[in-house]
Amino acid sequence: MNDIMADASLDSFVPGGSRRHRRPGRSGAGLRRAIVLALAVPLTSAALAAPSAFAAGKGVGTTAKDTAPGQGLDADDQQMVTNLETRVLDQRLGGNVSGVVLDSASDRTLWDHNGATALMPASNTKLATATAALTVLGPEHRFTTKVVYGDGTLTLVGGGDRTLTSADLAEMASTAVAGLKAAGLTSVKVAVDDSLFPEPSLANGWNTGYYPDSVAPVRALVVDGRHVEDTSLDAGQLFAQKLTAAGVGVDGAVTRATAGPGDAPVAQHRSAALSDIVHKMIKVSDNDIAETLLRATALGAGRPATFEGGTEVVREVLSLRYGVSLDHFEVYDGSGLSRANRIPAATLAEILELLTEPRYARTLGSILDGLPVAGEAGSTLGPEWGRFDDVNSKCAVGKVRAKTGTLTGAIALSGLTQGKDGKWKVFSFVENGSTADANAIKDAMDGLAATVNGCWA
Repeated sequence: MNDIMADASLDSFVPGGSRRHRRPGRSGAGLRRAIVLALAVPLTSAALAAPSAFAAGKGVGTTAKDTAPGQGLDADDQQMVTNLETRVLDQRLGGNVSGVVLDSASDRTLWDHNGATALMPASNTKLATATAALTVLGPEHRFTTKVVYGDGTLTLVGGGDRTLTSADLAEMASTAVAGLKAAGLTSVKVAVDDSLFPEPSLANGWNTGYYPDSVAPVRALVVDGRHVEDTSLDAGQLFAQKLTAAGVGVDGAVTRATAGPGDAPVAQHRSAALSDIVHKMIKVSDNDIAETLLRATALGAGRPATFEGGTEVVREVLSLRYGVSLDHFEVYDGSGLSRANRIPAATLAEILELLTEPRYARTLGSILDGLPVAGEAGSTLGPEWGRFDDVNSKCAVGKVRAKTGTLTGAIALSGLTQGKDGKWKVFSFVENGSTADANAIKDAMDGLAATVNGCWA
C-alpha cells in the first residue's frame, strides 16, 4: 500500500515539474568534475557511457540561490529547522550524527548538521546499489537459471536469480525429466555451475557473525533464499531430489562443474522483472538480493562480477550518470553490512532526490515505491519493528517513506515526506557510536523524521 501517496499523487510529487537547481556548495565544481570524469574515464557499458541525464539539463556553473542552509526560510521551514537543531542533540543519538534535509522543488538545503561527514550507513547503502542496478541493467531485466545436458550430466547453471524457489526447480526438473525419458534415459549425474560469480564470496568488512545468517556467501545459484554456506550445492541437491521424485535416478553426489559450450539446453526459468526484485529488496532490506544485484550490475557494465567490480560501477553510475557528489564515499559491498562502508548523509539525500525527478521515474520508480512507509506492516518500518510508535513519532504513520539501516553501532534513516507546508522534503539521518539501546535510537530517528514532516511541531 502506497499510504504516503494518499494525499499527493506522483504527478505532484515535485512541485514545479522537473526544474532543478544546484544546492549551495555543490554547484559548478561538482558538475564540472563529473563532466571531466565522463570525458576521461573509458566506460564499456552503453548505460554508463551515455551522456549524463543529470548534466544534460544544466549548464556548467549553474547555481542555486546563494543562501546558506537555514536562512531566508518561511515560517514552517524555520520552525522545522529550529526543532531539528534541538532534537538532533538527543542523548540517545550520541555525539556522532550526520543529517540533511533538502527541499525537492527548489533543490535547496534547508538543514545541514555535519552532512558531509562520512559515517557507516548500514543498509542505506542499498539505495546506491539499487540505483546502479536499475540504471545499468534496466527495470525489465530478468535473471535466467538454466539446465543443460552433456555427457550423461544435467548441469544446473546459476544466473544470479536470488528469488529462485523450490517450485521453480521442480518445474525445471519436470521439463528435464520429460526430455530425458523421451531420449530413453533413466538416470543422470547432476552438477551445478555457479561460475558466473567468482570468489571471494565474502566482502571486506563483514563480521564472521553476519554469515550465513544475515547474508549468505555470495554465489550465482541459490534456492528459496536459503542461508547456508554453499547455496549452489544446496540448490543442486534439491534439484536432484526433484529429478528423483519425477522418475529419473541420480547417480552419485552432486558436484560443481562448468557447463560446456556443446551442452544441450534442457530447461530454464526466468525471474520476475528487476523492478519487482528491487522493490522487494528495499521494502524488507534483503541483504542477499543486494549482493546479487551488485555482481549483476558489474557484469552489465562489462566488469568482473566481484565486490570491487560492482562497487566501481556504483560509483560511476552515481557520479557520471547522475552527478551525485561522492566526496568521502566508500563502499565495499552492496548490502551495507560492511563495517568499512562510509557514506555522508548529504550523498544519501542526493541519491534519494533523484527519485523526485520525473525524468527518472521509469528507471528508478521501483526504489521510491519500495521505500517502507512509516507504520507499514511487513516492511522495516512496520509496527513489528517498533517504528513510529512513540508519542512523538506516531503522528507520522503513513506520512514518511524511508530506507532503514541498522548495524551494531550504526543506525540510519533516509527518505521523503511532505513538510507542514505541504512541500516534499528529502532527508537523511545517520548516527554512529551511540551507546543507547538500539530501539531508543530508532525512536529518536523516527522523531527527527516526524519533525521534517511537521507533525511533531
